[in-house]
Order: sequence, then C-alpha cells, then structure tokens
Amino acid sequence: MTNIRAAVAREFGQPLTIETLNLRAPKSGEVEVTLEACAICHSDISFMDGGWGGHLPAVYGHEAAGRITAIGHGVKGVQVGDAVLVTLIRSCGECMPCATGKPVICNSQPRMEGPLTTLDGGPVAQGLECGAFAEKVVVDTSQIAPIPDDMPMDAACLLSCGVITGVGAVVNTAGLRAGQTAVVIGAGGVGLNAIQGARIAGAAKIIAIDMLEEKLDVAMEFGATHGILASDPKPWGKVRKLTGGKMADAVFVTVGATAVYDTAARYLAMGGKLVMVGMPHSGDKASYEPVITAATGQQMLGCKMGDVVLKRDIPWMMDLYQQGRLKLDELVSGRFTLDQINDAIKDTRTGAARRNVVLFK
Repeated sequence: MTNIRAAVAREFGQPLTIETLNLRAPKSGEVEVTLEACAICHSDISFMDGGWGGHLPAVYGHEAAGRITAIGHGVKGVQVGDAVLVTLIRSCGECMPCATGKPVICNSQPRMEGPLTTLDGGPVAQGLECGAFAEKVVVDTSQIAPIPDDMPMDAACLLSCGVITGVGAVVNTAGLRAGQTAVVIGAGGVGLNAIQGARIAGAAKIIAIDMLEEKLDVAMEFGATHGILASDPKPWGKVRKLTGGKMADAVFVTVGATAVYDTAARYLAMGGKLVMVGMPHSGDKASYEPVITAATGQQMLGCKMGDVVLKRDIPWMMDLYQQGRLKLDELVSGRFTLDQINDAIKDTRTGAARRNVVLFK
C-alpha cells in the first residue's frame, strides 16, 4: 500500500476534503501513474452533486496526465517513467463494441478490485474509473495512452476527456465533411473543442451559441465563424439567415441542460444530425415531435467521449497540436494546487472557465 493525498467527496453537493488514503499496488494488467495534472470536468461536478448516483466516499477526477511509476504483471508496451494520459475509457478490446471501433461503450470492461481505501481499511469508490483528484492512480492499461515526454502536462491532460469529446463528436460521431455547416451550442470546454473539430474538418460555417458574449468572443478565437447569443428570442432564426434558409448539417449540444435539448433540433437542416454530447442529470427529460424528425430524415445521435479510439485518435491529435492546428495550451484558464481544488470547482461552476487544472507538481 502507498499513502497518497486525495480530494474526497463524503457528501453529495458539499466541498471535497483533502485526506490521506491508501492506494494498493497495480495487479495484473494494471499500472500506477503518478499524476502531474488533472482538469476539472463538469461530469465530475455532476457526480459530486449526486446527479448520476454513485457511492460515497469517492474520489472523482478523470482528465489526467502523469508518469508511470509501477507496472503490474503481464503489462506490455509501456515502462516505468513513460509519460501518459489517463482516461475513464476502460475497455476489453474483444467485445463487439470494441471490435467495431466503439471501445467507449465496451460491454465487458475489465473488472478492478477498488484500489482506494481509507487508512483504516474502509472502502473509497474510484469515481469515473479513475479517481484522479489524487497524487496517484491505479488503472487498467486500456485507460492510458502515451504522450510526448516533453509535452506540458496541463495541456496533455485535456486530451483525456474534454478535447477528445468535442473533436470526436464532430469527426467521429457526426462525420462532418468539408463545406458543411455546424452549430455548436455551448462555448465551454467541450464546446470549444467541437468548434476546433469543425474547423479541422473543414466546415464552411461554424456557428457558436452561448449565453455570454465574452464566451462567443473566445469561440471565434478557436475557429467559430459566427456567434449568436442564446438569449436572443429565436436564435435559430439568425442561423436561418446566416445559412440562406438551409440551416445546419450538424448541431452539437455540449451543455447538460434539458431546455437546450428541447429547441436544439430547430437549428437542423433536412437530413441533419443532432449530436447529444452534454449530459443532463438522470431523470431529466426533453420533448420532441417525432413526426418532424421522421419527415425531415433527421438523426439524433448519442455521443460518449467523442466515440474515440485512443490508439487511433490520440496520435493524430498530438500531431495536430504539435503543428499548431489544435489549441490545447489556450484551453487552460486556471491552475490550482490540490489544496485549492474547491476553488477550482467553484470557478468551474460559474461556466466562465474553459478548463481549470489541478497541478500536483
């Protein structure tokens, strides 16, 4: 057992507490990663608030990067000292979803005996399969991907969730093509990456929609061609004017608000795709007129983690970053220590942050 400091959720909706926990050594097929950076994602906050259930106490955090410091039996292809990102995508590599390029919905995830306990041996849940609001994690090898040794960890950790979710929603889920029009609802961390994905895919028009003017200004920096305030009486009417009545080939909802889902299809062209990225709390419901979806040949597509395949997509995104075509450093809006994690979470809740990152070194 190794003693580590971690931010622990003991009550839903309450601040995290910094505690010393036990972390067991990696078993067969597992690795220990000493973390250098972990970003705050709204999914962590939803779990902390009890929006999706779960067991407490728990350590959340799933958008991380660091270096391998121990390896379990049978692990191949990596060694102690390797720089890696850590993600919640745990997959077997053999089930039908994995075999058909959908490891994010693996239906036979490798089972792990919980690696975290309190100092007196009590159970602590490994939130989002990672538990990365901590100095170290033990995860399955399917959850890591190599990164360049000299890459800044605060930028690298963003590839574990926010970047792959946004870019992947456009490139993998929607299959957006050059010359098409994209509408991105929400210009936060994931939304900015959907905008980047649309730019990389060659979209002719990339229309960002958000409640805040300053976030629309940032969206333009990341590749949006137009910005529309969501508070306008009928923002879809402005999209109609911008597109000459055609509307959008794909609409990406990157916020977890059911009110947004109620109106998102209004932006769609005939045959367009509504990509559902943002996740409302369990039990929340949206409403549609199915006849419109059927009559217009539109599609509603769920998107988890950008339908990413780590071994395929991370090297590609690394190349884009190194070429200056994928902004990562610019996504970091705040840097905090582990002791300041509640401040980072509070700032993230305001919606103004692109990505706040906890640094362990």
